[in-house]
Amino acid sequence: MAEEWKDDLELIRDAARQAAEIAHDFFGRSPEVWWKNEGRSPVSAADFAANDRLQSILLKARPNYGWLSEETDDDAARLSVETLFVVDPIDGTRAFINGEKTWCVSVAVVHRGSPVAGVLAAPALQEEFCAYAGGPALKNGRPVAVTTERAGSQLVVAVDETLMKKFDPALQQEIRRAHYIPSLAYRLAMVADGRMDGTIVRRNSHDWDLAAADLILERAGGQLIDLDGRRLVYNRPGVSHDMLVAGAGHALESLLPQLPRPTSG
Repeated sequence: MAEEWKDDLELIRDAARQAAEIAHDFFGRSPEVWWKNEGRSPVSAADFAANDRLQSILLKARPNYGWLSEETDDDAARLSVETLFVVDPIDGTRAFINGEKTWCVSVAVVHRGSPVAGVLAAPALQEEFCAYAGGPALKNGRPVAVTTERAGSQLVVAVDETLMKKFDPALQQEIRRAHYIPSLAYRLAMVADGRMDGTIVRRNSHDWDLAAADLILERAGGQLIDLDGRRLVYNRPGVSHDMLVAGAGHALESLLPQLPRPTSG
């Protein structure tokens, strides 16, 4: 089965590169922007152009796969298939329209609720992350790995300042807050390649923000989990998630006990 996912990785990597090239052609050129979700989320002409290219390539190659994209109306038919593409044509649209380079095209193959192939293409940074189930996590073709515990070193964590102030004072002293990165997928990639030890993911992230980066992080030796310590399940009827935490094992051990547990009812 791993060889099948390796073939799928080649497919989505080619598609992501093409979509990234299209998006990059818009970058820095003030593409038209609209606002969705009651004016809270921007979407640009580049998002739609990249999405169209991804959809045309991927569904032509795998017509039996389902489809879930941030920029396509959701179709409940995806729930009846075992395997689907989960796509964010530009993760980090705010960064993109502001001329910041930390945005990426995110494409994953999800099988029975778990990502089995994933690509993040960040053309403005000339970076590409990828992984498939059973294989290594790669950045520009070279293996990457999460950090290991280092005595006396601070944890580098992307965490909201308000939330961090609720941590035990001793842990606050052990943490250096990382610069905020609007692209959640790219932030997770930074954990995968060891530039950060961990990150807190605020409520209302979505499958398309997470699936590809989740697999890359897992193959790099880290984890993305909910506050009960469970791995995520994708392709559910609802595609948003509660607060999550991601990181290397030693970072998760420090962070997870400090995070507020969800309340029922």
